[in-house]
Amino acid sequence: MLRVIWKGNHKSWDEYLPHIEFAYNRVVHRTTKISPFEIVYGFNPITHLDLIPLPTSFDFVHKERVSKSQFIKDLQVRNQSQSQTEKYVKYDNKGNKARVFNKGDLVWIHLRKERFLHLRKSKLNPHGDGPFQILRKINDNAYQLDLPPEYGVHATFNFTDLVPLLGISDDDVEHHD
Repeated sequence: MLRVIWKGNHKSWDEYLPHIEFAYNRVVHRTTKISPFEIVYGFNPITHLDLIPLPTSFDFVHKERVSKSQFIKDLQVRNQSQSQTEKYVKYDNKGNKARVFNKGDLVWIHLRKERFLHLRKSKLNPHGDGPFQILRKINDNAYQLDLPPEYGVHATFNFTDLVPLLGISDDDVEHHD
């Protein structure tokens, strides 16, 4: 909104800030399902003039004779916000599977360009390598691997860079020593 005002108004854009603020505070937010004005004052003003007679004391009473604090509690803004956050998390994590590995599991590693510059000089080079054995679980996100020193990187990896080696036991794999 500010960008639109600034575009054609290089000298007096600051005069429009109160109007922009008023417009923004009247809009119903998707997270809370009500406007910021309604959260703070208990109603959504139609014009700037509706804000002039607002009392400045803490004991503001809503038009239905409910105290401001009780009105805010009844709105359950926090619950709405938390509900919306859970929706975002669910949408963001859609398709993600939490992978938990154990000590001794065999995994392939993703050779990220940022971490393995010398191994990823070309698009045609392999994007993964392994199998490597997990030496220890640091937490659900990080694992230390039995990585040979010639790789030149730290042996701790995020679970997103690890893919389980399925159908092969530890005895079937030649270890990197």
